[in-house]
Amino acid sequence: MSPAAVFRNMPFREKTAWAMALILIGGAAFYFNMMVSASRALGQTAPPLIGFVIAYVVVIVIASVVLMSALAAASPREAGAPADEREKIIGDKAGNWAGYVIVVPALGALWHYAVNDDGNMLFHLVFLSLMLGQIAEYVFQIVLYRRGV
Repeated sequence: MSPAAVFRNMPFREKTAWAMALILIGGAAFYFNMMVSASRALGQTAPPLIGFVIAYVVVIVIASVVLMSALAAASPREAGAPADEREKIIGDKAGNWAGYVIVVPALGALWHYAVNDDGNMLFHLVFLSLMLGQIAEYVFQIVLYRRGV
């Protein structure tokens, strides 16, 4: 089966999970590329720059609006339908599992701060844990949809 046929046969919420996962991965890559470049230029961990955070949020919001609008236009009936029981279970499980993904790097960030006393890195690692948690939620949704849960 072609990739286009597979995509057409996906439930609407699985399509949105794929779109959001890709958007968030791209946004995280954008943010951390900017921060690594700034850190290299400074020769130390760059401080949290509100401009980078705002740019990250703007990129995510614009990309989300564009892709979600396109997906909704392609499947207006599915887009307006409430989540069924299976979709609710998938969302609940994915959200629960994603919570664990947030905790592990956040604890690592706290440990790193305790050892290295680098508050700038603490900020970036906690921000990363939030990004990873949200990405993981969408990835878990995709996995659960693929497994047929």
